[in-house]
Amino acid sequence: MSSGVRSARGTAARLAGRRAEAFAAALLMLKGYRILGFRLKTRQAEIDVLALRGKVLAVVEVKRRTSLLAALETVTWDQRERLRRAGAAIAAGRPQLADASVRLDLIALAPGKLPRHIPDAWKGDRLGAS
Repeated sequence: MSSGVRSARGTAARLAGRRAEAFAAALLMLKGYRILGFRLKTRQAEIDVLALRGKVLAVVEVKRRTSLLAALETVTWDQRERLRRAGAAIAAGRPQLADASVRLDLIALAPGKLPRHIPDAWKGDRLGAS
């Protein structure tokens, strides 16, 4: 594959990812979340969307895949742990978030299907289970 084709694919993928994140943020705002940031780079991980509703700080992973299951499986256990640590670090560094609980959510987008927001998507895996 030529580097020009590869570069065009990479550019298209980045643009599609940004569109998916903007769509996810709009969906979250409709649900009453306040968007605190996009593509936040921390020492632990890059957070696609950071949102707050009440006392819940949602670290939101946005995935475009063919199915919800594929989106859930794409995010590895190690990545989920890095995202949780990143959310906790952000909360600890901002006094207004000191009493917020950090939660890892998923927004799955699939062609021809309604978007799915899954709060606390990997709830049962905090004790080392995958």
